[in-house]
This record gives sequence, structure tokens and C-alpha cells, in this order.
Amino acid sequence: MNEASVTAYLDRIGMPRPDRAADAEYLRLLHGRHLHAVPFENLSIHLGEDVPLDEDALFEKIVTRRRGGYCYELNGIFAALLRALGYRVSLLAVRVYGGKERGFGAPFDHLALRVDLDEPWLVDVGFGRHTEFPLRLDERGGQKDPGGVFRIEETSEGDLDVYRDGTPEYRIEQRPRELADFTIGHGFQRYSPTSHFTRSPFCTILTDTGMITLAGRRLITTTRGGVRSEDELEDDAQILAAYSTYFGLTLDRVPEHS
Repeated sequence: MNEASVTAYLDRIGMPRPDRAADAEYLRLLHGRHLHAVPFENLSIHLGEDVPLDEDALFEKIVTRRRGGYCYELNGIFAALLRALGYRVSLLAVRVYGGKERGFGAPFDHLALRVDLDEPWLVDVGFGRHTEFPLRLDERGGQKDPGGVFRIEETSEGDLDVYRDGTPEYRIEQRPRELADFTIGHGFQRYSPTSHFTRSPFCTILTDTGMITLAGRRLITTTRGGVRSEDELEDDAQILAAYSTYFGLTLDRVPEHS
């Protein structure tokens, strides 16, 4: 990522360039601003768009076209930005917890990042409802965040389990990976009828008071305290206006249900 690309990316998320060497405080600010500026969404699937897992395609979508994406896309391009800013970044394969009956999902279910400074950090701007700020990967006590209280435990196999308010979120394999390693997982999420992402279009973003989500025609507002309100949008014009107003997305048509 060149200097012009870094400038454009920082403008996309409303962040100034750091006035010193990249550090934990600037990483925290980047993480929070990214979640407030770039939505977590699966709209490309329902618009028939192909988004290959390469830096140029991801930059064009998320920065140039000012769209969002999901884990492989968001964390994939965020890793490129962090590296350009001088951070040491590793891509990590993650298995998402699906409840007691399903347990942890398949390897490469999700992509998260490890950033090594004086201490290791878990960085994840592509999981939807999760932390607002990075977590210390070497901390085993509770870590308070606007998204809840998070705890990380090491498994007997050397993986790391992440808990949110006492419930498992996902399991991290600590071996560093390359973005190309996630191609099969990306294909599954895009095309499998059993994928959560192929079932219906959704778009969600962090706000100062909680989260706002557009799931199909339902506009859902959730406060930090968990109070939820829901409105059914009546027509395509209202849906397109909602994408623009709440998520900053300019679409020429409404994403279709699969």
C-alpha cells in the first residue's frame, strides 16, 4: 500500500496520520474509528458482485467505493493499512462458536489479526458485534470494552478461546497465515446455501449509542444497554435511502434475497 493509498484509507475512516511512530494508542483509535466508519455487510453476495481476496480489489471496494464487507475483506485490507503504518501484523485463522449443539465451526471460518508491539494485541474489525477496541492477547483476566467484558483462555492444544460476557465467541489458531489461505473459506461464505451470509442481505455499523442494522427490510437499532427497536421499511426507495443515511452506502439497486 503506497502513501496515496494510506492517505485515502485514513480519510475513509476519518483518521489523521500519526504524528509519531505507530503505537498502541493510535491502534486503538484506528480500530474504533474503523468500526464507526466502515459497515460489516454481505451485500456483494446479494448484488452479484465478485470481490477477490487481493489487496487491490479490497481497496477498490472498501476505500474507493466506500463500501463495507465481512471478515476476510475488512480485516484483510485493514492488515495492509496497519503494515503500511509500520505495525507488525499476523493473519490468524479462527473457528466461530455456534452454540452448545454446533460447537466451534470449521478452520478459516473467520479471519482475525494479531498486532505485535511491546505486547500482542487481538485486532478484529470484521466480526459485527464484538469489541470496539483491541484486546491484549496475553491477558487472561477480564478486559472491559464497550462491547462487553472479554476474556481470553489458552486451550490444551495451544489455541486461544475468546469469551464475551462469559460466552465463547471464537477459537483462534495462533499460527500466522496468508490472505490466500482464506480463499476456500471466503468461497464457502459467498456461495454455500448453509452459509449465514447467503441467506439474506444485512448491513450493520457501530454508533455512539450502540449499533444500527439493516436486515432485509428491517431497520434495527440496538442501544449499548441492549434495548432494541425495529421498523419495517415499506419500499425500495426507503431501503436505498437507509443504506445511504445510516451506513454511507450508495447503491443503485436493492440487494436481493437468495
